[in-house]
Amino acid sequence: MHEIDSGFTHVAFMVRDLDRSIDFYTRYTAMQVIHRRSPNLPSARHVAWLSDRTRLFALVLVQADEPTDTPLGPFGHLGVACATKEEIDAKTAMARREGVLRKEPEQLGEPVGYYVFFRDPDGNTLELSYGQRVGLEVLRSES
Repeated sequence: MHEIDSGFTHVAFMVRDLDRSIDFYTRYTAMQVIHRRSPNLPSARHVAWLSDRTRLFALVLVQADEPTDTPLGPFGHLGVACATKEEIDAKTAMARREGVLRKEPEQLGEPVGYYVFFRDPDGNTLELSYGQRVGLEVLRSES
């Protein structure tokens, strides 16, 4: 019997260098590779699925042979919650050293919380947050 996966499952980003993008996301978030495949057909691409295993959701990275731009625009981003504000501050210090800090951390109170924006190797934006209530609002709306 096959399980059926339904609902919100993933976000996919086109990347120029799959290994470099995997390195970025595994260092800046708690995500790890849960699936990886190389092309076995001429039209196939190198692909990796990453997850932090806290929910049924994955970041799908797809290597593109051609250059990519930032398809999500100036505000589109992947949001990842952190367990502590100190975790965000440590990642922010690392991002400053590596030149990938896009926006300094900011505290906006509920429901946005404390957040920061980083630039991934392909120019997409990763938001780390603490105290943001997106997932909790989803649960509350189900009650």
